[in-house]
Amino acid sequence: MPEHTPACDLGWIAPGFSLPGVDGKTHRLEELKGSKGTLITFICNHCPYVKAVIDRVVRDANELEALGVRTVAICANDASTYPDDSFDNMKRFAEQHSFTFPYLHDESQDVAHAYDAVCTPDFFGFNADLQLQYRGRVDESGREPAGANVRRELFDAMKRIAETGLGPGNQKPSIGCSIKWKTA
Repeated sequence: MPEHTPACDLGWIAPGFSLPGVDGKTHRLEELKGSKGTLITFICNHCPYVKAVIDRVVRDANELEALGVRTVAICANDASTYPDDSFDNMKRFAEQHSFTFPYLHDESQDVAHAYDAVCTPDFFGFNADLQLQYRGRVDESGREPAGANVRRELFDAMKRIAETGLGPGNQKPSIGCSIKWKTA
């Protein structure tokens, strides 16, 4: 059964993190944040919802970079039960989809817990002060291909955040597969 993200907690401050990336470097939020905003997305490699939107996310990330918004992707799924989400497979997934942004591994799942991430994909759009302004979907397509006239909700929200520091008032939740948590 698909999960939906909760309503945006406007103004919530992004917790810092330090995580390994598929590029072999360790990345800290303070070094990754954009001058006009930061988009942090929790994704994974196997989820059909992520697979359906990942090329649009990469497109949006590339266009947002020019507006001063940086994108970061994080995989927190338990790779012992979902081997498609292993670190090696993350490297392949990033290469296959031409990621131009860091793809980080949250093996401990501490960052996903700190953000209260619930599904893949789960988008967190922050302003320049790392205050949460958007927690919604890419667009209305869900797992389907996007039509030619589909409104780019994520891109439009992040563009607005870059320009004004504030997200849109009307935000529709993202939908996806649940985060695959480790069992205690």
